[in-house]
Amino acid sequence: MLKVGLTGGIGAGKSEVSRLLVECGAVLIDADRIAREVVEPGTPGLAAVVRAFGEEVLTEDGRLDRPRLGSIVFADPDRLAVLNSIVHPLVGARSRELEAAAADDAVVVHDVPLLTENGLAPLYDLVVVVDASPETQLDRLVRLRGMTEDDARARMAAQATREQRLEIADIVIDNDVPLAELQRRVKDVWADLTRRARVPREPLQE
Repeated sequence: MLKVGLTGGIGAGKSEVSRLLVECGAVLIDADRIAREVVEPGTPGLAAVVRAFGEEVLTEDGRLDRPRLGSIVFADPDRLAVLNSIVHPLVGARSRELEAAAADDAVVVHDVPLLTENGLAPLYDLVVVVDASPETQLDRLVRLRGMTEDDARARMAAQATREQRLEIADIVIDNDVPLAELQRRVKDVWADLTRRARVPREPLQE
């Protein structure tokens, strides 16, 4: 098994790369998706969040009111730390379950948006960074996601820098390209990953 950490800045195209890797045969473990699942109604995770933050973080139908919770935690680092102390262990445990269920020769791709920010690179056999220029990121966020330019710049500024991401990368996928070229590049990376999965102790190529 080869454990791959996949990350990239907002608007860089990480989601598209993860989709293409799944098409190639990767087992995808999506940290964001799992973070939502572990606080679904009826879960111990949601119960723990309610104990910590009160019933005010629930919608009328008993689901987590994410905008409300976000307004609380992102204005208070201590309360954000409380939320992370609840959710992160649950995400980690579920990720390990999914990883353990994968085949011995699988390429398991962990899609982790905050991999760089949280210093998680050592958890993986290698790290793949999807890279795009800040100009490309900004254009995609405004044109494709409908953000204002100010909002897009603020979201980009809140993340790790491009240089910080590239510093931890074992493989970089340049996504300042059309989709057809990205598809070709992902296929090349997939061939490399499957080779490494068969020989997991093979040293990284320069």
